[in-house]
Amino acid sequence: MQQEMRYVYEIYRQKSFSKAAQALFITQPALSIAISKLEASLGMPLFDRSTRPISLTPAGRIYLQTIEKTRALEQDLRHQLDDIRALRTGTITIGSSHFINACILPEVLTRFNRRFPQVKLNLLEGSSHAMARMLEQREIDLTFSCDEAVIQDFTNTPVFTDTILLAVPQDAPCPADRAQYSSARLTAADILAGRHLAPDCPSVDLRDFAAEPFILLRSGNNLHDRAMHFFHEAGIEPTVKMELSQMATASRLAEAGFAATFLSDRLVTGESHLHFYRLSHPESHRIFHALTSPKRYLPAAVKAFIECLR
Repeated sequence: MQQEMRYVYEIYRQKSFSKAAQALFITQPALSIAISKLEASLGMPLFDRSTRPISLTPAGRIYLQTIEKTRALEQDLRHQLDDIRALRTGTITIGSSHFINACILPEVLTRFNRRFPQVKLNLLEGSSHAMARMLEQREIDLTFSCDEAVIQDFTNTPVFTDTILLAVPQDAPCPADRAQYSSARLTAADILAGRHLAPDCPSVDLRDFAAEPFILLRSGNNLHDRAMHFFHEAGIEPTVKMELSQMATASRLAEAGFAATFLSDRLVTGESHLHFYRLSHPESHRIFHALTSPKRYLPAAVKAFIECLR
């Protein structure tokens, strides 16, 4: 509220210039001068100084109504800001890939919603590159990426990891060295138990699977880029039977025996008709970061959601 409004309101409340001056911690002459200047600018008096105690003129009553409206708006603003700080209100718009929305976020969203039920959550789905563009254009509050080229352009926080596995249909022919690959072969139960993350878990040479047909995700997807890097490093020109948009679809096709593929260990949730193999390539381990815009104020609700992720 403006200083002049505070002066007028205090005089009205105290019914006295001297008492108002004491409450405002200024001298009475300074207060009288300030009110006289305000009245001169308005072209009419706000107080009837002939009455005891001092009273408002008709213009003063209209001015007081404006003061009371301003005070009410300021009070509402403080309450709304307090609600935002306490996360009793707010909205978060999250944009991410189908993989993250389906495999990572459900438990986090549920946990966050139970803790802050009045914060509205919006969930959008699209490619990681499309979501990064939306974040840059301030259309969403938060997205995720494991691509260093994307991560560096945003404020980022590491929030979860995954491991890319080679997934081969059970009835696919074994590589030549059966003894080696029988010990490297992993089941869904092994993945769920975290055996593939143990330091002594054997990895495989992708060159021994060069004859396998593959299902890959389409270009623009991080897993596609990493798979092509795996093949390039192994000196393989893969036979690509199909390219898809969703890892879950690739998994179901591979389970049906269509072709081999690459899957995140986060996608393995139960029994499977696939054989899984650990890859030795360092890029098979991914670190996903929560990304927010460095050009935008970070709401308390978004901060709390990132903490929930971590």
